[in-house]
Parts: sequence; C-alpha cells; structure tokens
Amino acid sequence: MNWQGIVVAVSSLLIIAVYHPLVIKAEYYFSSRVWPVFALCGVIGLTASLFLRGALAPVAAFWGATNLWCVVEVHAQAKRVEKGWFPKNPRRASK
Repeated sequence: MNWQGIVVAVSSLLIIAVYHPLVIKAEYYFSSRVWPVFALCGVIGLTASLFLRGALAPVAAFWGATNLWCVVEVHAQAKRVEKGWFPKNPRRASK
C-alpha cells in the first residue's frame, strides 16, 4: 500500500490547524514585525523540499508555502486588530 497521500493530507491539515492560531498569536505578541521569521521559514521549507524524497518533499513544500502565506496573513491580522475584530495587546506600545 502507498501511504504517502494520506501522510501528506494529514500533515497539511495539521500544519493549517497549527498556523491559523499561530498567526493570531504572533501578531498579538510581536505585531506585524514578525513577518521576516515566517519568510525565512518559508524559504527554508521550499528549499528543503527540493532535496527530500517521498512524502517529506510535499510536506516540506506545503510547510514552506504556508509560512510564506503567513507573511501576508500577519499584515492582514494587524488590519483586523485595527478594525477591532481581534483584541489588541495592551502591553505593546502603539504606533
């Protein structure tokens, strides 16, 4: 049997489940200045996928692409906070 498809599907679901709240928390604690960390992880994940085999290659690529998408989402989350849709961190200095 070939389990690679199921491994990729479950891994993708878990990555999405982890990164959805991660973007919200990252913006809350670090503001949108955290985007370079996501960008670096994205490049690392995509580069790693070029050298991996089997199910790990698409999982690494998906993880890398998710991190690159987080660069966009962390800025969108900052705008949602400005609109009052999400709480603002009271300990962080205002712009």
